[in-house]
Amino acid sequence: MRVNIINIGCFKNLVDCERLMWQLQMAGVDVVFGPTEYNGDIVIVNTCGFISDAEKDSVALLLDIAKRKRNGQYSQFWVMGCYGQKMGNDIIRRIPEIDKVYGNFNWSRIVFDIGNKPWMNCTNRIITTPRHYAYVKISEGCNMPCSYCIKPVLNGPLKSEPIETIVDECRTLAGMGVKELQIVSQNTTDYGRDIYHKPQIAELIDRISDIEGIKWIRLHYAYPTNFPKDLIDVIATKENVCKYIDMAIQHCNEDMLRIMRRPMSKDRLVALLDELKSHNISIRTTVMTGHPGETEEMYQELKDFITQRRFDRLGVFPYSHESRSYSGKHYEDSIPETVKRERALELMAIQREIYNESNLNNIGKRMKIIIDGKNSAGCYVGRPENSTPMADPKIIITSDKTLIPGEFYEAVVTNSLGKDMEGTI
Repeated sequence: MRVNIINIGCFKNLVDCERLMWQLQMAGVDVVFGPTEYNGDIVIVNTCGFISDAEKDSVALLLDIAKRKRNGQYSQFWVMGCYGQKMGNDIIRRIPEIDKVYGNFNWSRIVFDIGNKPWMNCTNRIITTPRHYAYVKISEGCNMPCSYCIKPVLNGPLKSEPIETIVDECRTLAGMGVKELQIVSQNTTDYGRDIYHKPQIAELIDRISDIEGIKWIRLHYAYPTNFPKDLIDVIATKENVCKYIDMAIQHCNEDMLRIMRRPMSKDRLVALLDELKSHNISIRTTVMTGHPGETEEMYQELKDFITQRRFDRLGVFPYSHESRSYSGKHYEDSIPETVKRERALELMAIQREIYNESNLNNIGKRMKIIIDGKNSAGCYVGRPENSTPMADPKIIITSDKTLIPGEFYEAVVTNSLGKDMEGTI
């Protein structure tokens, strides 16, 4: 039997796919990852339903797979993940080609339905990323009450994996040749509060940093409120912990943060950002435009904040009105979609200028980079310590040498390409 697994959505979804693939392989199933033209007995799509744009992407992919099934490429069409959790069997009424729908945590049922085997209680997986880096999911769920977010509805409260389990998984990944670990969860900085009664993210990262062979550890999805100060010490002092934090602030206006149910004063936010920068920690953040209640004055304050703070990395999302979120139940989606998107595009235009100015200042400087591979033009693509795969700026490398993916090199920046840079080795 051949099963094709396709992932769309966050990197936590990707980890779920990789674990499912290993379990199916142990059950004797031939597993293929990613979109493929090969025929298969079953195709399983791991979906995202976090915001409307992600939901639209999921539906578009599902409709494409439905067409492939009608054309005979697949015999069975199954859906799992957040959109499956969110919609249940209503998806089948919309796309009747779908045969089965599973939620976020029905992986054991999938393995039994395909291979008639029980789920093995382990974190083993088949890595689908370039072999030198992998994502490590340290917890599921979230206890935060953010107004716009349906993740706690879909995934439940915080559920952390024990430290020993995660450290063992990271040690296994290192033994497979993984050099760079991307730490992910819904709220990384709250890790451990449920089982250790206090955040233990600093202790966890400190333990992981001692694993032989792990060269870079990068933290994603931190939360600014009650940020654990001992984590700053670990990032600042441990050589293989990247001087990088991915931490969404969403807004800077205090009234807007209160409406979003993300209680934090602007002064406390600025103090945290200043403390991180004092340790030369690069900050990747995301902000939201058009949340109910965002006035033009609030937006201008956010715009000025981004211009002045000059974040190292920035993403911007227009607000998505989710019916099952707090906002969907208590606020009116009063800001026109065009205004939400115009504000988002304006902020990203500002950030593109910040990227370009920063890159121009880097010309002539030497940077330690890791090579991820080649792009479609045949040029090598590398990343410095303050860039995560896929989302962040890259360095396009010109070199007469043969460069090895997963190896570190010293590159000299030669030009700015806007968001990305050019360099030589």
